[in-house]
Amino acid sequence: MDAVKRILIQKFEEIEKRIQLVLDQLNDEQVNWRPNEASNSIANLIVHIRGNIGERIASGIRKEPNTRDRDQEFEPVQLTKEELKRIVRDSFGEVIDTLQTIGPDVLAQTQLVRSRERMNLEVLITCATHFSEHMGQMLYIAKLCLDDRYVTTSIPKKKSGQVMP
Repeated sequence: MDAVKRILIQKFEEIEKRIQLVLDQLNDEQVNWRPNEASNSIANLIVHIRGNIGERIASGIRKEPNTRDRDQEFEPVQLTKEELKRIVRDSFGEVIDTLQTIGPDVLAQTQLVRSRERMNLEVLITCATHFSEHMGQMLYIAKLCLDDRYVTTSIPKKKSGQVMP
């Protein structure tokens, strides 16, 4: 089980790092820009991830009160880049701290997610997948905003032999 926890911690650290790298490239206007009315801004996506962590990790695993208002996460929002960087750091820190402190017994416990019992380990794997999906949306929005000024947070084109730090 330690190997699974280690893999999950590495995945959450990677997602956090890449979100921080993309935020570093953008200004306050760009992080709040929505491509259209049906789409979310990077700020919305980060607020949504924070809400998911609050519900699934803080409440579901650590048994803290759930104060999430999911619908509000998708309303237009104006946050600064620095506020978003703090939210990302604190939110992913909470997930990683939780993983570092819980044992196999907690990973095997269940919580109710959308009217279905799920093991906490499954919830954490689902969170990593979910956050990766939203990270991809953030990267795409950044590419739309920055065009050729966008700097990849992964392996650049035609550099597949390079190892990223």
